[in-house]
Amino acid sequence: MHIVREVTDNLYWIGVNDHRLALFENIHPIPEGVSYNSYLLKGEKNVLFDTVDWEACRQMMENIEYVLDGEDLDYIVINHWEPDHAASLQVVLEAYPNAKIIGNQKGFQLAEQFGFKIDEDKKIVVNEGDVVEVGDHSLTFLFMPMVHWPEAMVTLDLTNGALFSADAFGSF
Repeated sequence: MHIVREVTDNLYWIGVNDHRLALFENIHPIPEGVSYNSYLLKGEKNVLFDTVDWEACRQMMENIEYVLDGEDLDYIVINHWEPDHAASLQVVLEAYPNAKIIGNQKGFQLAEQFGFKIDEDKKIVVNEGDVVEVGDHSLTFLFMPMVHWPEAMVTLDLTNGALFSADAFGSF
């Protein structure tokens, strides 16, 4: 069963609210759970922004399939490689093998250390301030090293003004 919310025209929250954990990262009490914020932008090209924790992957995949409604996924932007943002990437890539992954160099280095298998021809490495055209939307990137992790970045959709902020404004 899908659980999605339209945020703005053609932009959907397809994340998961996780109520099974008592502690986030085994430190922070979360009596009301935690949200894994993954988004899907539909347009001339379909773009996924981050994934979810491994334990919530099945629900996220149902959400993606519902929103895409038979269309392919063109791009995946990973703003942050911590497991609550990227753990489900391999499953997404298995379901949508044509998707290209957008991230920064430090992020791809961390991905390799975590054991992700990403073909070089699938990677789009961005630098701060780069603009990437994804169909009818333009994305730009701002790096936030050590706001949380050394590779963290945010993505701004210059077309609709949506900011995909990784953990910059995180709270429980």
